[in-house]
Amino acid sequence: MKPAAIIIPARWGSTRFPGKPLHVIAGKPLIQHVWERCQKSREAERVIVATDDMRIAEAAFNFGAEVTLTSEKHPTGTDRIAEVAKRLKECGILVNVQGDELFMNPRLIDQLIRVLRQRKTCGLATAACPFANEVDANDPNRVKVVLGRDGRALYFSRSRIPYQREKTGVEPLLHLGIYAYRRELLLQFVKWKPTPLEETEKLEQLRALENGVEIQVVKTKGEHFGVDTPEDAVRAEALL
Repeated sequence: MKPAAIIIPARWGSTRFPGKPLHVIAGKPLIQHVWERCQKSREAERVIVATDDMRIAEAAFNFGAEVTLTSEKHPTGTDRIAEVAKRLKECGILVNVQGDELFMNPRLIDQLIRVLRQRKTCGLATAACPFANEVDANDPNRVKVVLGRDGRALYFSRSRIPYQREKTGVEPLLHLGIYAYRRELLLQFVKWKPTPLEETEKLEQLRALENGVEIQVVKTKGEHFGVDTPEDAVRAEALL
């Protein structure tokens, strides 16, 4: 069985929060909190910080992380981790954990890795949870997913899905932005051109569905709080 690796993409130029990975929260850079959470995974053999910025690379190296420098031209974090995946020929599974997810549950990471190891037909695993309130459920910035009976993703949308013509008790699920890829799928994924549904919804995961990829979704109880703004950083410090 090939080993699994967690890759944490981190860039300096966040529109809403420049320099976010190195923002200090409770005495440590944000990226260090994320790395330490990922280090608690029992299924992943390696945790790698992938960045195009030397400031982030030096900070990560200083707190003991394995660091890989990547191109500055990548349009998405998926393209960034794919560049790293090309070099990791010995790894069979790559997990993309966003660099602002300082409360990521390492047990969820392990669940996603186990899904790919157990379901040989599955190329991609991700997660979802119930919505906390109706406002979020109707927010187009909060991505929804509907599942088949076996947990496979049927569709992702910014619209509220499924439409409830009648009350059936089926509630929308919030898609969480963590992905575990088979290495060969990840390398193929970034070669595919954006698809019509992806372009319509502006959701990258629809490219996988439109190309026939089986996406398995792990259901969790709640959402992980991520840091998108300086205000989020203040809230995160209080929670820590």
